[in-house]
Amino acid sequence: MNRISLINAFQVSHRRPESLRWTRRFGSIRQVTAPSQKAPWLAREYLTFHVNRDPISQSPSPADQLQHNRHASTASGSDTLQRTALHDLHVQYGGKMVPFGGFSMPVQYSDLSVGDSHKWTREKASLFDVGHMVQHRLSGPAASLLLERITPSSVSALENYHSTLSCLLHPVTGGIVDDTVIARLGPETFYVVTNAACRDKDLAYLKEQIAALPSPTHVDWQVLDDWGLVALQGPLSAEILQNALVTAEATDLEQRDFDLRSLYFGQCKHFILNVPSSDGGPAPILVSRGGYTGEDGFEISIPPFLTQDFTEYLLKNAGPDKLRLAGLGARDSLRLEAGMCLYGHDLNDDITPVEAGLSWVVHKDRRGGGGFHGHEVILRQLKAGHPLVKRRVGLIVQGAPAREGARIVNLDDGEEIGTVTSGCPSPTMGKNIAMGYVRSGMHKAGTTVGVMVRGKSRTGVVTKMPFVASRYWKQAAGTAPG
Repeated sequence: MNRISLINAFQVSHRRPESLRWTRRFGSIRQVTAPSQKAPWLAREYLTFHVNRDPISQSPSPADQLQHNRHASTASGSDTLQRTALHDLHVQYGGKMVPFGGFSMPVQYSDLSVGDSHKWTREKASLFDVGHMVQHRLSGPAASLLLERITPSSVSALENYHSTLSCLLHPVTGGIVDDTVIARLGPETFYVVTNAACRDKDLAYLKEQIAALPSPTHVDWQVLDDWGLVALQGPLSAEILQNALVTAEATDLEQRDFDLRSLYFGQCKHFILNVPSSDGGPAPILVSRGGYTGEDGFEISIPPFLTQDFTEYLLKNAGPDKLRLAGLGARDSLRLEAGMCLYGHDLNDDITPVEAGLSWVVHKDRRGGGGFHGHEVILRQLKAGHPLVKRRVGLIVQGAPAREGARIVNLDDGEEIGTVTSGCPSPTMGKNIAMGYVRSGMHKAGTTVGVMVRGKSRTGVVTKMPFVASRYWKQAAGTAPG
């Protein structure tokens, strides 16, 4: 198998004296040892869940099975925080580490405050470690069938190396199991990213959904554990990555001369690079244009052995005048300004995409026949005139900032009409912004409501989102509002 076919298969491992391939078949583990290669990425290590014809066989959950392969911290016990491959780098750069989604993650760094880091991302570029997210590879003859059953997206119509934002859905209710990104890498090969905080739930859900297929053996599910994932975000991100690709000497002339201006929001591409600071030889990265900040940027999936080398290479190649590390604090305020949801706060199992203001994830050709989990509920909610109980809205709040859990009330009589799910001061706007759910009828832009902050009712105005116009690089008009 040549390099390109290996990359397209997305089955690349980290460097070791010997490469191990683990295959799990509901309770059994098979280890295959392959000799090391001169180019170590040619050897493969990955976790594969093959659903056999006896899906009821007793075994630990996929989440339990995978724990051995995570970067564990030195603490002991069931509450042990995991570490991404960049943990030591965060500490080296003065990262303030906090628990998040079961991981030890940087909330900010010593060089910039959260507010300054937020502004830096808007004006220059920041690099976020998102390696706590769960990366999956789904392939096989039934991969599209599975994804079109568990999401409302038109996966079968997705072009190669294009992606879509979507939601995993509960059967019957249409509630959101998790939000996700799905990218097609080949005819029946998909790259899927889900949230770290939902890891155990998502792995159990996917295992159950694959087992319920008419031919479960037609789906090969791999969890790309220990792969790195970084988000390069901000107006200088394309310049920084373009320079890095040239300096890193992409092994293919077409890749080396590739102009990132032709890679648009929602598209992705593989590159095979020689990183000068790495002794691992040519290695693949998957570059996806998009992100969680509302700015132009890229999310980059990196093989385990290259994650730290590539990240340090990006930082040093760009220099601190253009690129800085950023943490969870800036990421949260940026995503809130962009009107983006955080699962477990703005989305949960009891909220449908329509109630969440995410009707656009239900693609047009899925609105006729349905065929996805919860389609009866969701398609009924989409019909004109159908009353919704609640709707997600944006709010600008006067006075003190409203935080998650703050009650939203009717100014006329003080009746509770909703709840704030996310809130913070906006560094860009200089105002307090929030997101929440209100009773249907109170959701129109310009509606004035009360928001209870520290026992006092603060005036809040329902506002369209995003609060700050997105600047994604889009094919129609270059950098344009999202």
